[in-house]
Amino acid sequence: MYVAVKGGEKAIANAHKLLADRRRGDRALPSVTIDQIVAQLGLAVDRVMAEASLYDCALAALALKQSRGDMIEAIFLLRAYRTTLPRFGTSRPIETGGMRVERRVSATYKDLPGGQLLGPTFDYTHRLLDPSLLEDDAVETGEQREGGLEHVMRVSDILDGEGLIEPDCEMPEDHIAGDITREPMEFPMPRDLRLQALARGDEGFLLALGYSTQRGYGRSHPFVGEIRMGLVEVEFDVPELGFAVSLGEIRVTECQMVNQFKGSAKAPPQFTRGYGLVFGQSERKAMSMSLVDRALRTEEFGEDVVAPAQDEEFVISHCDNVQATGFVEHLKLPHYVDFQAELDLVRRMRAKHEASRTEQTDLKEAAE
Repeated sequence: MYVAVKGGEKAIANAHKLLADRRRGDRALPSVTIDQIVAQLGLAVDRVMAEASLYDCALAALALKQSRGDMIEAIFLLRAYRTTLPRFGTSRPIETGGMRVERRVSATYKDLPGGQLLGPTFDYTHRLLDPSLLEDDAVETGEQREGGLEHVMRVSDILDGEGLIEPDCEMPEDHIAGDITREPMEFPMPRDLRLQALARGDEGFLLALGYSTQRGYGRSHPFVGEIRMGLVEVEFDVPELGFAVSLGEIRVTECQMVNQFKGSAKAPPQFTRGYGLVFGQSERKAMSMSLVDRALRTEEFGEDVVAPAQDEEFVISHCDNVQATGFVEHLKLPHYVDFQAELDLVRRMRAKHEASRTEQTDLKEAAE
């Protein structure tokens, strides 16, 4: 139906030229470079990498430039590129406990082993526009403390030591992690696949769902046990060598949310966990993910499913912004045949309705 539109190819080719012209903008201004986007729009780059499931800052920056800053279009572009890449194997699970921490805060303990580390954050800014950014003024370098190599204990480890929080989720030794990018979704979905879907899910959608759980649409009284952001090493087992080799480091944000649980016949009162892990620095996404993760564990704790954030099929089926975009934006493509059929149907229904009204009027007048 779409390819039958006359003049379509010529119009589309010109649309591409117009898009390129708008993307370049005023030729009197220098073109923004990929390096600039990576260095100065890092949080946008991080979101594109996270929701495209591909860790490559330069490619994410290229997608942002190509999409004129449209985040979902950039995510779509990077996902499409990802499908062309060969897969050599699966890396070892990253160990966030060994993270080279750049930022680490807890809302549950003021003084904790390893200390609080604010790092780069908007949390204590005044949310006022800064006119100095209109010019390329000199920027002071922030102070950094020398990082040690010691393990930084998680807040959940402290609670676990007292038996006050549910055990960390342990998968069976023979468990093979699934891959939602290669396997069709089936419900109910194991937690590892749910977390994959949430990690790729739209930040705004998950933020709204996480917010809803705090407003009463779900049983949630959360505390941020810990948010940490930093560099973790990615290792890959090489059978020929008999040991793992390092592929490099990636920056990730991890959030462990601590939630109340009154207990059940099988478990005593204790805290439960919500978990979020995403590429780059993306605390809002990691927090939202952890809130929704806990909400989706409702049946696991014998609780009733009463809110949208607790409905696994609703959440997972609608959190993917690329899929949602496809369903919404296809509506602007030609639907001429469909609409003409609907138009003809409505006209015939109206004619039948009018005939019925006329008949009723005639009967009423005859009766009088």
